[in-house]
Amino acid sequence: MNQKTDAETPPVQDSTEAFERVLKESDQGHYVLRLYVAGLTPNSQRAIENVQKICDEYMQGRFELEIIDIYQQPIFAKEGQIVAAPTLVKELPPPLRKFIGDMSKTERILAGLDLCKKD
Repeated sequence: MNQKTDAETPPVQDSTEAFERVLKESDQGHYVLRLYVAGLTPNSQRAIENVQKICDEYMQGRFELEIIDIYQQPIFAKEGQIVAAPTLVKELPPPLRKFIGDMSKTERILAGLDLCKKD
């Protein structure tokens, strides 16, 4: 008979725990962002510019940014449970986060995206 002892059996690890640990350890995490805007209002235009600037400066080549005009595609606002525009949604990496406004508070956005330390 070939029996394994406890010393030979690898420990069972929670896959969610392992996934989250790998994400935290990875400096090159890939971001999936959705920016919901309401037409070409000044607030929407500022939000687009601010998010693009943040992505270009802090996530070089490590992001996907989808801009969704809820006037043109209202079903996406409903599906995403968007109650105000502009709203930035960080889909990946977890956890999901939402930011409302023109995204001009860069430090706050960076902290929420886990790109810098919170004070």
